[in-house]
Amino acid sequence: MRKEPADVVRRLETEAVLPTDRGERFAGYGIMGLPFTSGHVLALRRFPASSIGPGYTSVWHRDPGGNWSFYSDVDPHLSCSRFFGNALVRSERSAITLVWDDPQRLTIAVWAVGLTWDVQLTETPSTRLLNGIAATLPAALWRRPTVLTAVAGVAGSALGTGRLRLLASTPNGQRFRVTPGRLWVIEQSRAQIGGVDLGAPEPLTRQAQLGDFLIPQHGLFVIGSAFFEPCDEVFPAQQKGPRVPLSDGIYAGHLACSK
Repeated sequence: MRKEPADVVRRLETEAVLPTDRGERFAGYGIMGLPFTSGHVLALRRFPASSIGPGYTSVWHRDPGGNWSFYSDVDPHLSCSRFFGNALVRSERSAITLVWDDPQRLTIAVWAVGLTWDVQLTETPSTRLLNGIAATLPAALWRRPTVLTAVAGVAGSALGTGRLRLLASTPNGQRFRVTPGRLWVIEQSRAQIGGVDLGAPEPLTRQAQLGDFLIPQHGLFVIGSAFFEPCDEVFPAQQKGPRVPLSDGIYAGHLACSK
């Protein structure tokens, strides 16, 4: 029986379990990234289970000038800014809502900046093939760099997303790997920030990236897990950089991963 994304997400919200492995671990879902004709780029991470704190939601935004801002519903140093802060101009705590309008349509809102983002998901022959491959690979194989590189290459080619990386380094220096479990493509999407329409989804002339992480040229909605090198192995206690507040709940770049 076909599983709709909304049904899978509802189960994850109450039953997400952290994988047993070393490092900092997260389980959930997200939109790996989506570029628009205006040059803006958006991404979503929703991790109901986190090994470093409460589950959280994070929305990433890159403006046409290449400036990245991250918004999260927990303190930024317990969310994605922990790993990507050195590439950001802003990290801000904000209320974020996710509403499933139907089994394949998600509406995302970030209240701090007046962002609304609608996405329509769909399956394709390529996603069904890749989902079948992911379901049959033993967990031990997902730890092997050669397997991750091969899967990323096959997925990028089959889905027309440009290059993908499931194993690399973040701007803050941590090594990461991603284990995808199931995916859908974004068939349609519209977004506005502060009343300004971002246009239609369209690949960028130059693929966007954060550190070694490459933003897909076409939107992918992915269920899976993410693993990051333990923070203390990258930043010994005496070398951890300070969090620099701009105002309450808002931080400048160079956000370290100290707790």
